[in-house]
Amino acid sequence: MKIITRYVLSELLQVFLVALTALTLFMLVVGLVKEAQQQGLGMMQIAALIPYVLPEAMRFAVPGTMLFAVASVFGRLSASNEITALKAAGITPMATLWPAIGLAVAVSFVSVWLNDIAVSWGRDGVRRVIIGSVEEIIYGRLRQQRSYSTSKMSINVKGVEGRKLIRPTLSFQPGGNAAPVTVSAAEAAMRADPETGTLTITCRNGTLHVGDVKAVFPDTIERVVPLDAVSRKETVSTSPSEIAMADFPKARREQVELINRIRQTSAAKTALGIFSGRIEQTLPAAAEPDRQEAKNATARLNRIIMEPWRRWANGFSCLCFVLVGAPMAIRMRNADFLTSFFLCFLPILVVYYPVFMLGVSRVKAGALPPPAVWVGNILITLWGIWLLRQVIRR
Repeated sequence: MKIITRYVLSELLQVFLVALTALTLFMLVVGLVKEAQQQGLGMMQIAALIPYVLPEAMRFAVPGTMLFAVASVFGRLSASNEITALKAAGITPMATLWPAIGLAVAVSFVSVWLNDIAVSWGRDGVRRVIIGSVEEIIYGRLRQQRSYSTSKMSINVKGVEGRKLIRPTLSFQPGGNAAPVTVSAAEAAMRADPETGTLTITCRNGTLHVGDVKAVFPDTIERVVPLDAVSRKETVSTSPSEIAMADFPKARREQVELINRIRQTSAAKTALGIFSGRIEQTLPAAAEPDRQEAKNATARLNRIIMEPWRRWANGFSCLCFVLVGAPMAIRMRNADFLTSFFLCFLPILVVYYPVFMLGVSRVKAGALPPPAVWVGNILITLWGIWLLRQVIRR
């Protein structure tokens, strides 16, 4: 039995590690190219992103390569009649399946960990690299395309000489009721300070337009803008999907306290309106902003509660895929690993992912409890157990 366990485990690890390396490299390149195109990154920035993008690539690659490994190995074992030979020797097929299940459990825990660090440490690292390189990114884009723009700012130049912008035109959109600002100058220079999170733009000899007001400046003026206004990557993310697993209890307590404060403030406003005789403050329309704020805060609380469940369910999809893929590969008896993989993956694609995404969506909306994100895993597991029983009985 130990020989069988070592043999199957060795075969699985070889295929899994080779496939994981290839698929991870492919997804890593895709992720880096995507960031480079969106942000206008240079080679130094791309190299700095690799350790932060790697967990993101691996968390998507691991479940698929786990399924590929079991479909390939067990498809070949069955096609070469090795499973039949074991049955003839009085050995149950479960002797070959236990190593795969044990490996899948270990890989599932690793996958949960990857899901955690990819969205917390990884994405935060990508953000830091891009924000820290925003000055070089802007200069590089201006040298290549003579323009750079975000939702809050745009820069157009005649040319770039070293660190000097020739005949730049800068437009700023402050937001709210503030008037847009446009600066046209003979030359300008930029200096980023990641510690303070600002970019200082120094312009010389030009005109300043603030709404309908125009002013001429022959000397120099400086404008300091936040880095998140000039970067295409936000400096801080408040999304629950990027909270580390260890921080969810604290985030949940803070969100519950916020909802309670909103409701107490709304109740206090209504009570004050009643006691002061201001009937308009007691009408439903007066409390509508507070109700909307409480609704948004509750929706965020639902996402905070749901996110740990989603990460565990997503990580343990590796085990579910093995429970389905291994017996299906044995039943199909196909030595072609690509055929075995796609025949195993097709029902997972049709059943698991739609059910998983539907569960996530309904939990976010507060229509279902958080454990509902595990429905897809449970369905796949039950199906896998049924397939295992069929393989053992044959």
